[in-house]
Amino acid sequence: MSTELRRLRNYIDGEFRDAADGRTTEVVNPATGEAYATAPLSGQADVDAAMTAAAAAFPAWRDTTPAERQKALLKIADAFEERAEELIAAEVENTGKPTGLTRSEEIPPMVDQIRFFAGAARMLEGRSAGEYMEGMTSIVRREPVGVCAQVAPWNYPMMMAVWKFAPAIAAGNTVVLKPSDTTPASTVLIADIIGSVLPKGVFNVICGDRDTGRLMVEHPTPAMASITGSVRAGMSVAESAAKDVKRVHLELGGKAPVVVFEDTDIAKAVEDISVAGFFNAGQDCTAATRVLVHESIHDEFVAALAKAAAETKTGQPDDEDVLYGPLNNPNQLQQVSGFIERLPAHAKVETGGHRVGDKGYFYAPTVVSGLKQEDEIIQHEVFGPVITVQSFTDEAQAVEWANGVDYALASSVWTKDHARAMRLSKALDFGCVWINTHIPLVAEMPHGGFKKSGYGKDLSGYGFEDYTRIKHVMTSLDA
Repeated sequence: MSTELRRLRNYIDGEFRDAADGRTTEVVNPATGEAYATAPLSGQADVDAAMTAAAAAFPAWRDTTPAERQKALLKIADAFEERAEELIAAEVENTGKPTGLTRSEEIPPMVDQIRFFAGAARMLEGRSAGEYMEGMTSIVRREPVGVCAQVAPWNYPMMMAVWKFAPAIAAGNTVVLKPSDTTPASTVLIADIIGSVLPKGVFNVICGDRDTGRLMVEHPTPAMASITGSVRAGMSVAESAAKDVKRVHLELGGKAPVVVFEDTDIAKAVEDISVAGFFNAGQDCTAATRVLVHESIHDEFVAALAKAAAETKTGQPDDEDVLYGPLNNPNQLQQVSGFIERLPAHAKVETGGHRVGDKGYFYAPTVVSGLKQEDEIIQHEVFGPVITVQSFTDEAQAVEWANGVDYALASSVWTKDHARAMRLSKALDFGCVWINTHIPLVAEMPHGGFKKSGYGKDLSGYGFEDYTRIKHVMTSLDA
């Protein structure tokens, strides 16, 4: 007997709707490999409807005061707390993540981030009015950009939705947000929560695949396109947006170097790095997956890291002892497995390197040593629970290898030498450098990278300003 699948729907202009042509796609729980819902496979008519609604709502939302936008966002944050268990259940079904960790590690920062941007709405700073030409006074206005087309990823569907809509709405923009086709459930629930607070048309959600996202970016209405995703997707968005000179905000891949010097507390570093590498099944652009360790402690470090990995558990969401759940989809499982299958002869799998079970998309915590800088697994993002280890001889080589990839999102340095830490923080070509830690984020500090990791910032006042535009107004004092 088949189980009836739950029906997810788009949220456009204040109401839930099916795709205009009725097309749907099945949504699969990655912890079981079984479908649990259907979602709209939105096409041109759906994108047109969402963009029309967002454009119609923009003038009134733009003209609200910062205090009104703050009040609305604070209500949304309160509603997230009140409906936290619903959000957790939807996200766990989306992703297969451990329930307890979703409750403790995602809901609190999401609520905090919404409240941060609620406050930021009232704290925009700019150049003071002044006379820069005789008889003329200049002022600078900071305004919302307009309708924002936003595409969120599948690794943190709920939290990345917050990173998208909160600064955009706080700044006075309206939003059309598309979740990943594999993880729409929590975003549809977010639409239900937000819909009880914001005027219709300010926040819209359309489900669909990469073609839906392409239609959003190509649409003439949005003034800005924002995506968190792969480098390939980001390049496609940038190319498409260039045709009508849209603003683009890209948060793409990562290959974070973790530089461990000989004076490091090995036990403490291994404990923290293993968690930062395996958390969320390594499906994090900032994950601590590329360790460079000084040759004098290499063997001791690798042995300790392999032991920590072997003791790390993956499993079903209701198991309180697991650190992470499954990979998100069959393609991702195949990608991670492929990196291990293609390892060169000089590489050594210290532990892991295989799928776990035959139900869902679980992969064992894996440590690989003996690698060279040019190896595929060093140069390309695995996006799975795999930590690589390289041995370096001195500080110069560590910096060269750390910077010697196309990505530049996050990095960390592990040393007790303050001067060395400061030198490395300058030399490392990454948007974030952690010292003796890896992966903590706070709403007040910017998140974003360089090179092929994209451009623009999430979180912080910098992320908020990305959703605004600058206008110069000059007036004659003689009029």
